[in-house]
Amino acid sequence: MQKIAQFVLCRLLHWEITGKIPETVKKAVIIVAPHTSLWDFVYGRLAFWVLNIDVRFMISEKYFKWPLGWLLTILGGQKVKQTRPTKLLKEIFNNFKKNESYFLVITPEGTRKLVKNWKKGFYQIAMENKIPIVMAFIDYKFKKGGIGPVFYPTGNFDADMKVMKDFYLPFHARHPERYNLSNMNLKNTYK
Repeated sequence: MQKIAQFVLCRLLHWEITGKIPETVKKAVIIVAPHTSLWDFVYGRLAFWVLNIDVRFMISEKYFKWPLGWLLTILGGQKVKQTRPTKLLKEIFNNFKKNESYFLVITPEGTRKLVKNWKKGFYQIAMENKIPIVMAFIDYKFKKGGIGPVFYPTGNFDADMKVMKDFYLPFHARHPERYNLSNMNLKNTYK
């Protein structure tokens, strides 16, 4: 799959994919921003294949009906029940504990629409499991994407969010009007 993804994304579509996760990192939450289009998933999935990173992403069980279910599983989809957030977090924590290597992709914006606040769940997951946050990016203006820094959360949420958002500030979304870092200052843009 890596060669096909590289041919499609890099040769045909002329994207540059960079970075890698250090071999010593076996588990991480991978956050991807900006997220303003369904195309982010398509380019992101191809980029993770190019980089040869086996990723998982959470998706509601309602989408796992035939014929979409088998495709979502192949792409790295992990079925989750629509339930209370605490139950979902417990399920995610268990996935990290029972797997030797596990990379979970989360979009901190939580939706493709413009949001004022980034979700806080990815940070809680990293802190609870004592794992790093890998900052992955997509930039439509320059047709670049890939893996950025590996960030180890300190427990000081406000300071850590500033570091992460400073990293994401220069990237260009497919729909800039939906990207909160393009539209507002960093003060109070998390939840």
